[in-house]
Amino acid sequence: MRMKILFKALLLVAAVCVAWLPASAQQQGSSQQPTGDPVADAARKAREEKKNAPKPKKVFTEDDVKSAAPAAPESAAGTAAATGEQKAEEAGKTGEPNGEAAWRKRFKEHRDKIAKAEKELEVLQREAEKAQVQYYGDPQKALNEQNNRTEINEKKAKIDAKKAELDQLRQGLDDLETELRKAGGDPGWAR
Repeated sequence: MRMKILFKALLLVAAVCVAWLPASAQQQGSSQQPTGDPVADAARKAREEKKNAPKPKKVFTEDDVKSAAPAAPESAAGTAAATGEQKAEEAGKTGEPNGEAAWRKRFKEHRDKIAKAEKELEVLQREAEKAQVQYYGDPQKALNEQNNRTEINEKKAKIDAKKAELDQLRQGLDDLETELRKAGGDPGWAR
């Protein structure tokens, strides 16, 4: 009788193991094999790659380098360049009219004037284009504008005046570069 009970218990344990084994194998297989859903498969693959990806290296930018203490120049040329820059900065601070800082300031102001004039010209040109296709609700005004085009002609005159002003400013920049060259300044100061 004891043998019978032991045999039944052994059969019961074997049956449980046989039933549990395929269910466990299917769970492992389903987590590693594609399910047929491409989005889920792509997400699973990205998650696995993210786990295995190495940590990114530190990338140094100019901000990191600028915050570090400045190193002493190693060569004589580096020393001379640093000394020249310091002299130019000091000359600009003392108000020397032919110093680098003064010239750079003059060129910057002139370029700012040119940029402002270019933006104003762009706005005037957009307004003129808009006036070309303007719809007037008042038929009398529409007929009047259609015949003598006063609004369009006024905008065209403003555009021509702004173009002339822009040409004068550009010529002034060329004259300023010539003046810098005659004063013996470095052409790099014009940039």
